[in-house]
Amino acid sequence: MPAATPASTAARRRRAASVPVPVPVPRASRVDEAYRAIRKRILDNAYPPGYQALEQSLADELGLSRTPVREALIRLQKEGLVDVIPRHGMRVLPVSPTDMKEIYEILSALESMAAELLAKRRPPDEALAPLERASRDMAKALRADDLEAWAEADERFHRQLIDLAGNRLLAQAVLNFWDRVHRVRRLTLRLRPKPVNSTKEHMALVERIRAGDPRGAHEVNRAHRERASRELLAILERYRLQHL
Repeated sequence: MPAATPASTAARRRRAASVPVPVPVPRASRVDEAYRAIRKRILDNAYPPGYQALEQSLADELGLSRTPVREALIRLQKEGLVDVIPRHGMRVLPVSPTDMKEIYEILSALESMAAELLAKRRPPDEALAPLERASRDMAKALRADDLEAWAEADERFHRQLIDLAGNRLLAQAVLNFWDRVHRVRRLTLRLRPKPVNSTKEHMALVERIRAGDPRGAHEVNRAHRERASRELLAILERYRLQHL
């Protein structure tokens, strides 16, 4: 067998270097991927209350192995979204009216504080334009009887209100609970009365902020959230969605 020449050796090295070497995905990244995917399905009600699935079925659906799925389910169980059943995968936990009542109490307090902070700054009209645009989009969606578009515009209004307040820690605290509310709002979207009051209440809030009225902004937002909470809890009780 002829001895390898320096040129042939160098050629082999170049060919080897050109072959991409698979980079293993860290396990933590796979767990995060499984966690985000399953959590989103739960919050969007693709996996509704009472839905059950085996670990292997979830792993196949997500294109992952069972280990990251199992660890993701443990995280979701700690958040109160699923119940992990040994050898039977998981079950999506029902909506708790008690949890929703407490979450809305927290959101009412924090969002009203955000409205108050924003009104104290008395922002110019251009800063308030996103809030007005979201409110107009809500009214337009209701005229078209498009509840999905209405819900998207309503959520956009509240997120922008928090962002405009300019308090980073307050925004983080609100977002910790927002996803849970999103789940219930989507679940009850077509069971509630037509939400004609929300747009009016949003515009009243914008006017209090524009006028530089912190107390008025606080009160308008608090009343708005309390009304929404009463309506949502009444639906949960009426349709016994907590028992699904």
